[in-house]
Amino acid sequence: QVQLVESGGGLVQAGGSLRLSCAASGRTSSILVLGWFRQAPGKEREFAAGIRWSGPTTYHADSMKGRFTISRDNVKNTVYLQMSSLKPDDTAFYYCAAITTASTGGSSSHPASYDTWGQGTQVTVSS
Repeated sequence: QVQLVESGGGLVQAGGSLRLSCAASGRTSSILVLGWFRQAPGKEREFAAGIRWSGPTTYHADSMKGRFTISRDNVKNTVYLQMSSLKPDDTAFYYCAAITTASTGGSSSHPASYDTWGQGTQVTVSS
């Protein structure tokens, strides 16, 4: 099994930056894709970005492209989400998730494709 632990959330002013981290442990060799999602109160879980565990392929939601950047450190088994030019609308709980070899498959931007989730970290952007 894979375990995911997010960190780096907090309170930031509009226009500021924040970097989230997702540390993976356990059977990391089974990870195919790591993604970041967010969920604001009363809203559906929304895809932010994803990255293949091996290789350079990344995916970014169009609405966040240019402001959010996903990256990976395979030595540390950690994936990062660098967020800049933050807006109050970015306020949400941010989750890290993995598609592993146990997944039944699907789009890397759809939550149902991910079989492993972290506990999440809160990001609050003040105006």
